[in-house]
Amino acid sequence: MAEGGNDAELLKEKANKYFKEKDYENAIKYYSEALELNSSNAIYYSNRSLAYLRTECYGYALADATKALEIDKNYIKGYYRRATSNMALGKFKAALKDYETVVRVRPNDKDARMKYQECNKIVKQKAFERAIASDETKKSVVDSLDIENMTIEDDYVGPKLEDGKVTLKFMKEMMDWFKDQNKLHRKCAYQILVQVKDVLSKLPSLVEIELKETEKITICGDTHGQYYDLLNIFKLNGLPSETNPYLFNGDFVDRGSFSVEVILTLFGFKLLYPNNFHVLRGNHETDNMNQMYGFEGEVKAKYTGQMFQLFSEVFQWLPLAQCINSKVLVMHGGLFSEDGVTLEDLRKIDRNRQPPDSGPMCDLLWSDPQPQNGRSVSKRGVSCQFGPDVTERFLEQNKLDYIVRSHEVKAEGYEVTHSGKCITVFSAPNYCDQMGNKGAYIHLRGSDLKPEFHQFTAVPHPNVKPMAYANTLMQLGMM
Repeated sequence: MAEGGNDAELLKEKANKYFKEKDYENAIKYYSEALELNSSNAIYYSNRSLAYLRTECYGYALADATKALEIDKNYIKGYYRRATSNMALGKFKAALKDYETVVRVRPNDKDARMKYQECNKIVKQKAFERAIASDETKKSVVDSLDIENMTIEDDYVGPKLEDGKVTLKFMKEMMDWFKDQNKLHRKCAYQILVQVKDVLSKLPSLVEIELKETEKITICGDTHGQYYDLLNIFKLNGLPSETNPYLFNGDFVDRGSFSVEVILTLFGFKLLYPNNFHVLRGNHETDNMNQMYGFEGEVKAKYTGQMFQLFSEVFQWLPLAQCINSKVLVMHGGLFSEDGVTLEDLRKIDRNRQPPDSGPMCDLLWSDPQPQNGRSVSKRGVSCQFGPDVTERFLEQNKLDYIVRSHEVKAEGYEVTHSGKCITVFSAPNYCDQMGNKGAYIHLRGSDLKPEFHQFTAVPHPNVKPMAYANTLMQLGMM
């Protein structure tokens, strides 16, 4: 046993080294090998839990933290890990319980007390929001805005809408204005939000488009507040126009600290080219995620809490999926926890809400493919993982050729799995300034609908770190 224990320790040290280098996949690999030799070591589980947290595998992180505590109920870091996993999953009450335990055991630990108070604040806020939501007469923020009478001060020299309308001139000026780290006037931001809410609310939950033989569309994956990389996509691939249509596949905000700039740019183009510029909802266009991963904090820092509420209303109207030429289905996450879901079912989804914990709407935003057949528990702790057989059956039933989804970082910016039937595209290169991945976008032509991949690398951005506006509880500590 001692021999195995020593070997396990060496593997743990190797894993720790990879972790410090931010190579989380290898860290997970070697923690797992250490656990094969010694499965009763709480520290190994706790360390692997943190590596899972860093790769957004919150479900696995939660399971490992729980296992660490089963082995040693006095292992304080286990409670921290489990609380962080639950926070990431929006399970604030469960997280609060673990922070309470830490505070009880370590009454003089300032960090623990701060985390407990922060979490407690969120739990109370959530209870308050639920109480308000149950009041049937919940009004839209739009009703309490008097945009017409908002004055634009004389010293504001930035872009303004022309007669209340977004024009190409306005868009170009706004993108340059943002590039120089300036703020769009709040009146202009509100005008964009109110108008885009109106446009989005008229769309079906499943948007269906036809590309003619000669036409092509560009599909982009997650952009996550990486504004300077978004500008680079437009530089490489041309600005959106009626002859250069785009589809952005969710997760425009959070993590990156220029989320306001990204989302206002995308919404501006949606207003300018409503039939040629498409946006779908991701799992980060939701209140829970925005509260934890920075967008709410960023909007409040750059504008107000009221404006965040309006963003939240607008996000609820983002469509959930898009079908191209009745052959290619695009969604942010993936396929479903149960067989038999049809395109008609997607058309019928009442999407104007925060996503439920299960069912087709949740799956469209959250699920991931897996290489083996069947389904398994999600590494994220939400929805499921689906295998090639699930994809095959879904496509056959709905007479589709393949699906395009995003939602996962890929080293090359894209990945083709399930025998070419499931394609992932991710458009935030060097994600969070640390993953070293390429970004990619896809060209689809009406003539053959064959995906053509274009890769690109990250460009420099001003020195504002990712997660600068995120909840302090998500600024994860080291081991």
